[in-house]
Amino acid sequence: MYNVNSHIAEEFIDEGEILDTLEYASRNRNNRPLIESILDKAALCKGLSHREAAVLLDCEIPDLVERTFHLAEEIKKKLYGNRIVLFAPLYLSNYCVNGCIYCPYHAKNRHIPRRKLTQEEIRQEVIALQDMGHKRLALELGEHPVENPIEYVLESIRTIYSIHHRNGDIRRVNINIAATTVENYRKLRDAGIGTYILFQETYNKQKYRMLHPTGPKSDYAYHTEAMDRAREGGIDDMGIGVLFGLSGYRYDLVGLLMHAEHMEAALGVGPHTISVPRIRPADDVDTEEFSDAVPDEKFLHIVAVIRCAVPYTGMIISTRESAKVREKVLDLGISQISGASRTSVGGYTVEERNEDTAQFELADRRSLDEVVKWLIDLGYIPSFCTACYRAGRTGERFMKICKGGKIQDCCTPNAILTLKEYLLDYASAQTQKAGEELIRQETEKINNGTLRASLREDLTSLEKGERDLRY
Repeated sequence: MYNVNSHIAEEFIDEGEILDTLEYASRNRNNRPLIESILDKAALCKGLSHREAAVLLDCEIPDLVERTFHLAEEIKKKLYGNRIVLFAPLYLSNYCVNGCIYCPYHAKNRHIPRRKLTQEEIRQEVIALQDMGHKRLALELGEHPVENPIEYVLESIRTIYSIHHRNGDIRRVNINIAATTVENYRKLRDAGIGTYILFQETYNKQKYRMLHPTGPKSDYAYHTEAMDRAREGGIDDMGIGVLFGLSGYRYDLVGLLMHAEHMEAALGVGPHTISVPRIRPADDVDTEEFSDAVPDEKFLHIVAVIRCAVPYTGMIISTRESAKVREKVLDLGISQISGASRTSVGGYTVEERNEDTAQFELADRRSLDEVVKWLIDLGYIPSFCTACYRAGRTGERFMKICKGGKIQDCCTPNAILTLKEYLLDYASAQTQKAGEELIRQETEKINNGTLRASLREDLTSLEKGERDLRY
């Protein structure tokens, strides 16, 4: 039944193909010649099949595992450089009709307070985020046809884009909402969203049904086919992911990569981002009840394999992970992280209630300035850039540029400019000093003399008060 070009969930995520792949990987986990040939292929930065990636993940030969890690780092540097894009989630509402047993927002949870932000409350949350220095948000809300209709989402997007506070602007709004109709996806596209994000949670259909016993999300096929409808609705930037720990990580990695292959083959554009969250404790959610937890070392292996298999995609890790783990995975393929996140409704402005509606416990609670300084000290360029989306470098156009290794020609100068804005408007004195030295060093590295001179002029213009300069 497996058909990568099919638009039927059970055909492009075919369980028989997944089980055959897992058996093949297990059989070849110590096949040195095969694994070396897979790594040689990965080094070309053209990607790997889900079957090849499964073999890398199962590999038990220490030097080849280490080579996988080094190769992931090389691929990431080649295609994305040393930039790390920063964003923050914004929770609008925790009303939900689904019964997802891993999420505290599930409909049967009667003791969690239910909240939904008004447009004025959204305005205050956005101002708080702007005052930190954030330029891009990911909107989060539960699925509820009455409390959270598409009209509420669209109105909220308009509100967010309309707010200009001091030098602050949210220049890009990504959307993480439940699977919906082609018509609604068209409305989101017309509203000017950045990336549409939807996690599968798990690709194991049997486990999926157990984890989603009630509500619209219990329909496995409708949920899994969401990206097909989003593409039909005109959205060409889409992000996928699984919640590692809900089911076997080997199964879910293969399913995730099959989904990426399907999107590229059938929809004409692969995933713009792949997220790798792990399950965390939350209200009415005991992680001890989930037996498929992924240990740190295997988690690092998963990140490295995804980077080798899907070199063009942006990879996201959130504040679910500790600073220690986040530091380790930055080298292995991660290109986007959240900073100073709050996972509760109203969490950025209502301090006395900022935990009572949290979707999960945070592991990294540092301020945005602390995260920026940390990245600078590690040699990364903290980037608040949103230029690609506003310049039309999305979908197939972005993929073509990225796969050709040319995305850095735009992204590195833009990252430097947005870091300069942050240093001028929001940074502490210590962060500003470290950031200015990093900008000096990174500007010197730009080989194109004309571009380097233009960048220096733009940096001077920012110092004189201009903002939002981009290539």
